[in-house]
Amino acid sequence: MFKITVLPGDGIGPEVIAGALRVLQAVQKRAGVEFATREAAIGGSAYDRFGTPLPGETQQACLHCDAVLLGAVGGPKWDALPVHLRPEAGALLPLRKQLAVFANIRPTKLHSALAEASTLKREVVAGLDLVVVRELTGGLYFGDKRREELPDGGQKVVETLEYSTGEIERVARMAFGMAQKRRGKLTSVDKANVLESSRLWREVVSDLAGEYPGVELEHMLVDNCAMQMVRHPRQFDVLLTENMFGDILSDQASQLTGSIGMLPSASLGGQVGLYEPIHGSAPDIAGQDMANPIATILSAAMMLRYSFNMEEAAALVEQAVEAVLEEGWRTVDIMQPGMRRAGTVQMAGLVAEKVERGRS
Repeated sequence: MFKITVLPGDGIGPEVIAGALRVLQAVQKRAGVEFATREAAIGGSAYDRFGTPLPGETQQACLHCDAVLLGAVGGPKWDALPVHLRPEAGALLPLRKQLAVFANIRPTKLHSALAEASTLKREVVAGLDLVVVRELTGGLYFGDKRREELPDGGQKVVETLEYSTGEIERVARMAFGMAQKRRGKLTSVDKANVLESSRLWREVVSDLAGEYPGVELEHMLVDNCAMQMVRHPRQFDVLLTENMFGDILSDQASQLTGSIGMLPSASLGGQVGLYEPIHGSAPDIAGQDMANPIATILSAAMMLRYSFNMEEAAALVEQAVEAVLEEGWRTVDIMQPGMRRAGTVQMAGLVAEKVERGRS
């Protein structure tokens, strides 16, 4: 039995989580395994109920399970709260820190059925298959932050970007290892022409390269990488980068696949993995059966693979998603002329049915 802490969160979070749980129920039937789920509050909805976006009970539930499945947090309703009480800064960042998940794995794979849904030409994106490995617990997001009053009545903001050799090394090793199992190419992304932190990053990654002779290492400045991702995205295999750069580049990569609603993620490195779609809470469509559950379903597949060592079941879920798309089913964000529209509930149900029948 595997224990999963489920954090539905805000906006469309509960809807996409429900879809992923429906698929996991199908995996249970197919694989003869038991998933014990425990739901806990997080984000704005937790603040509304408990006065904090990350209640102590939620923290304990996440620390004492086999994996955490998260929907989404945040929304305009809570933007005016003090920073430490906002869902993103007050819940997501500390949860990642507590779970010691230092590497965020974001695969970007274009399903062949969605080549026309991308904003780029088919010949540019067809066959796209890359992974962004983002350092998750360092950098600007976790550095000291303060404001200082100036004599002229204005303010000065000071934010600290910190990285240590050890922090860079551990995430780089994960990226090198992933490249070994894929196509053998690692692109380390930095801003070494300007930032001292990036110069250290480049030095540490370069020093490790000798331990992975089968992996081709290249360094690329982040601005060039952003351009290359649009010009020739298929040149990339594994992208390794620091926290903020990874946040931005992985969202950019999502549009190569047609929709941010298609991309899953896994946050790894600690005893308990954290799995979540990369999209936000989308409160404007919450409760309307419009959200795309595929990113969350694929996040659950990553959970099967990385936390439960259920490779066959993970592949079955991924193949089920592919089969449903090949049949022409689309949620509104990836809708194309001539396709069949499905809501959140129906799309998850279609994938679950494929899993139960073994994709037939």
